[in-house]
Amino acid sequence: MARLVLLSETAGDFSGAFPNAVRVEMKSFPDGESYIRIPENCKGKEVLLIHRCYPSPNDNLVKLFLMLDAIRSQSPSSLRAFVPYLPYARMDKSVKEGEAVSAETICRMLKSLGCAELITLDCHFIKKGAGIHEWAGLRIRNISAADALLAQLRKKAPGALVISPDQGASYMAKGGKSMKKVRGEYGEMGGATYRHVAKFEADFDVKGKDVIIIDDMVSTGSTMIKAVKVLKDGGAKRVFCAATHGLFLNNALEKLVEAGAEETICANSIVSPAARIDAAALLREAIG
Repeated sequence: MARLVLLSETAGDFSGAFPNAVRVEMKSFPDGESYIRIPENCKGKEVLLIHRCYPSPNDNLVKLFLMLDAIRSQSPSSLRAFVPYLPYARMDKSVKEGEAVSAETICRMLKSLGCAELITLDCHFIKKGAGIHEWAGLRIRNISAADALLAQLRKKAPGALVISPDQGASYMAKGGKSMKKVRGEYGEMGGATYRHVAKFEADFDVKGKDVIIIDDMVSTGSTMIKAVKVLKDGGAKRVFCAATHGLFLNNALEKLVEAGAEETICANSIVSPAARIDAAALLREAIG
């Protein structure tokens, strides 16, 4: 069965890994609404759509929905989407009564639009690591960047202790240690909603050691920054930071340096100065 790879305008730097991919035609109407056209017939083909949803997650999710529906209408034999960073994945449960569980909402919408499998990197609500999972009825192939990130940093710190900042990302630490994190209530900062870290502890010895902190994402950096400070206060020799997705909001990358981080790296699931790992290469390795 022929595989057809489709690239959206947000997947530009993945073209080298898929030289025969077809570009989706995308335009904007004067009012800001999106125009989508799939330029090749998908009937009977195995379709893989590659699309970044960040930045501008709301806008790019709408584009993803339109592309999936347009492809589905052409009756492909299968339809998969590679979305390296899945927006809204952090809200995977309600804390207060009446809250929307956006992770489930997005997954249900993708499934309803014909997506047979979502392929993504270190999805926030999947705590079991790489492999096939199901969430809100959607089949998800979770690819982990942990091995690639750790291999990169171990070139500079071969004997480093590997830790995760909490239990949620412990699978990325590959048998290493996990810090204890207690989150506080939601708050507001600059018009944005955030949830601060109330308490952070490391109940293991890091004195004189190189340490690698690894997590699925760095957003505002509050978790990673506090983890670096705790480790440095505990006598760590050097602290390296690794995350699959680097949003680096509110100058988080600079703040990590100020906190004492030796180096911070991430994948290019989100384009940033710290991107060292190629998400397209991880995709090709996972699907062949």
